[in-house]
Amino acid sequence: DGQNLFDAATSYAGEWGVDEALDRLSRGEGLDVIVVGIDHGNALRIHELIPYTNPRFLPNAGVAFIDDVVHAIKPFVDANYRTLPDRGHTAIAGSSLGGLSADYAIHRYPQVFSMAGVFSPSYWVSDEAFAVAGRTRLPAGSRVYLFMGGKEGPESVRAVEDMARLLRMHPGAAEVRLRVVPEAEHNEASWREAFPGAVRWLFGRGGDAATP
Repeated sequence: DGQNLFDAATSYAGEWGVDEALDRLSRGEGLDVIVVGIDHGNALRIHELIPYTNPRFLPNAGVAFIDDVVHAIKPFVDANYRTLPDRGHTAIAGSSLGGLSADYAIHRYPQVFSMAGVFSPSYWVSDEAFAVAGRTRLPAGSRVYLFMGGKEGPESVRAVEDMARLLRMHPGAAEVRLRVVPEAEHNEASWREAFPGAVRWLFGRGGDAATP
């Protein structure tokens, strides 16, 4: 949902304030991060961002989308910008269906992404995300930040708590930060508030309050 990251003028639901947040992190903490926002295809969004089988929303094109991120977009960015391209410096993040995509991406391409910011993930789409997490141990050094608003509903909160438990159960498990904010809703304002702390934690600069 790149339309909502940087500028209220391009957003349809409010912006995350990513550019302002990164400026503050750079000036205040010396944390310099490049964020590449990928716009969704409007009416095609729900198809683009579902990487599992869901007959209600065919075609499910989320696998092809993440493949494109890995094989086309990331190589272009690495060739044209001053990146540190190894997995240890590469994160993927998103909210809602984008959060589901980020969860999928770090499991599908752990050699590319060592970090995932999973904001209000749409785990209702498929139980397969939980099956994958249950059978897949992420490599050493992996970090997953899970965020959910309490006002998104008890089922959504339980789902993100279940995912944290599954990720943590493997020997030598990935580091997991679970943040459930009781008054937060499923919207850009909630994700804007959470974003700076998530980036700080993912890149090893401390972080915000969390649920054990």
